[in-house]
Amino acid sequence: MAEILKNDWFYEYFTGNAKFGIKIKDHFIDTRSEFQKIDFYDSYEYGRFFTLDGFIMLTERDEFIYHEMLVHLPMAVNADAKNVLIIGGGDGGAVRELVRYPGVRHIDMVEIDRMVVDLCREYLPQTASKLGDPRVSLHFCDGIAFVREAQEKYDLILIDSTDPVGVGEGLFSQAFYEDCARLLAPGGVMVNQHESPYYEGDAVEMERAHKKLSSVFPVCRVYQFHMPTYASGHWLFGFASQDRDPLVFDAAAWNALGLHTDYYNTELHRGCFALPNYVLRRLGKAREK
Repeated sequence: MAEILKNDWFYEYFTGNAKFGIKIKDHFIDTRSEFQKIDFYDSYEYGRFFTLDGFIMLTERDEFIYHEMLVHLPMAVNADAKNVLIIGGGDGGAVRELVRYPGVRHIDMVEIDRMVVDLCREYLPQTASKLGDPRVSLHFCDGIAFVREAQEKYDLILIDSTDPVGVGEGLFSQAFYEDCARLLAPGGVMVNQHESPYYEGDAVEMERAHKKLSSVFPVCRVYQFHMPTYASGHWLFGFASQDRDPLVFDAAAWNALGLHTDYYNTELHRGCFALPNYVLRRLGKAREK
């Protein structure tokens, strides 16, 4: 649900009865692109943050959690990944983490809203500063059409999408997942933003995404992380592949890269696939439908 600003507080409603608030210093961008409403704020607790259609996309304080878990886990599993596709990711955080790998040779980032990228480059250099890396090609177009028409093979596909409403809705369809599966090279991995299992509306979307992914990919697993500014703080990614087990990876090789991280580590990699029972039940129910 959309935010309300009152007495220098930003609020995002997670349900009709639960909301999250951040006290702000300044609301310095209030605009609308062709696709969505875009707002940027400075806050006391979370630093700079931005919202799309009233939903928090990232804050400077906790974005590292999301981006490290989105990128480093699949890169540890598919350590030889060279060609990467990002759908969404206009803030640049996924690119920032990927270009730390010398083996990554090319990244196609497909973002429908150029204004998001331009504003993040200007006001969020913490995440967007690597978008000019020579290995990165930016495509400002519809990600659904891009994967439907693309012929190139990718070792890793990251679906760094908004929630399944508005411009992000089609990125949760079965047809889109089928096109992504077609673009994966042998041994390739796809990771998608998989919503939260806690509040009912989010949990229903989680089930729908899992059902569709499970029907397309033989390997379909879910892993969790803790994101303070997302609904309930409990969030999920989906891991999908034709043949890669996410728990079969060379932890020593990843650690030998010497990449500094503040959230991801190879022990957490193993543990984040151990899900609470209430989540397992809902995922099981989704597969049975």
